[in-house]
Amino acid sequence: MSIPTVEGRRFSIGKYDIVATPIPHSAHMLRYTVYVAGRRLGAMASQPTESDCLFLENPPETPPLKIFSVLYRPGRPKKGTPPRTYEAPLQPRETIPHGLDLPKVHEDR
Repeated sequence: MSIPTVEGRRFSIGKYDIVATPIPHSAHMLRYTVYVAGRRLGAMASQPTESDCLFLENPPETPPLKIFSVLYRPGRPKKGTPPRTYEAPLQPRETIPHGLDLPKVHEDR
């Protein structure tokens, strides 16, 4: 016993002819192929509207792709910077108060 599938059909929206055919291995999905004057414009998985068909016939211009530059890598350190250290920074030592006499180092040692 096989799963019953939806029948294909033909209809038109404005000047566009649409042929709906079952998608293979699917019980209820249809592929809608759009034609104008016998020329195939494209196909969709959802039922197209007239604006969808117009979009397939005259798609808007897309801007040119921005080339990926290998030289620009955000977050990368600049040349000549010291490598990162993952140790905790040392705590600053206490400053010596002004006017405190330090013991002199003798050379007798």
